[in-house]
Amino acid sequence: MRLNYNSLILILILISIAFFLSMSLNVERSFKEVRSFNIPEARQGVAVDENYFYAVDTRGIAKYDIASGKLVKKWEENKNGKIKHLDSGVIIDGKLYCAHSNYPEFPMTSSIEIFDPETLDHIETHSFGINWGSCTWVDKHGGYWWAAFAHYNKWKDSTNTDVRWTRVVKFDDHWRALESWIFPDEVLNKFESMSNSGGSWGPDGYLYCTGHDAPEAYVLKLPDRGSILELVDIVPVNCTGQGIAWDRSNNKYFYSIRKNDRKVIISEFMSD
Repeated sequence: MRLNYNSLILILILISIAFFLSMSLNVERSFKEVRSFNIPEARQGVAVDENYFYAVDTRGIAKYDIASGKLVKKWEENKNGKIKHLDSGVIIDGKLYCAHSNYPEFPMTSSIEIFDPETLDHIETHSFGINWGSCTWVDKHGGYWWAAFAHYNKWKDSTNTDVRWTRVVKFDDHWRALESWIFPDEVLNKFESMSNSGGSWGPDGYLYCTGHDAPEAYVLKLPDRGSILELVDIVPVNCTGQGIAWDRSNNKYFYSIRKNDRKVIISEFMSD
């Protein structure tokens, strides 16, 4: 069979794409710890902007100066307040977005609670109500909102669901659900009885996720067909799961927490 010029060009293009995809999947990734802070509020997650990081506690947020590690401002929900369980945070377009749920209550309800990072005043909210599960992280990537909704093995007798029902949902700017995916078995086994606690889109275009306890990040990509995220890599990181964040002002830095001794960890992203 003779191929014309255009067919040959197309074949060469496809071969080149396949080559670069294979190269990206074989990248050696690692995180090198460069700094850590003793932060009493480092319980659920961390958010970061150019000059500050924000330790997310269950019912509070503390703002710290990155250069000095000094506390700048702190917000705490009052004892009878409406905030039940913050899980993680992310700075998007000058606002601090926090995933929120009624954990450990059920039926599970979820919302996104939005704060002014300058003052830590609560300024907006978006409720998901009883819908996909317990919201554990939120991020924006490619012009869309992304959020994870956890399910837990320990409640399977009450909810008739388990960790396998945990999903990542893609939303438009009006929080209308567009698509969703579940995690592959290799990652679900790592989550064990808990679930996906942290998630943040990395500078390499992959989704980095963490569980509740394991000191590692799961590098994932959207599948070209079907509904199951594809595992690209597992990268050790000095954390105990929980919420994570990429420093989008300097893409080489990755923030995590070590909940057991209340530390915020800054790691440098290394890739070959």
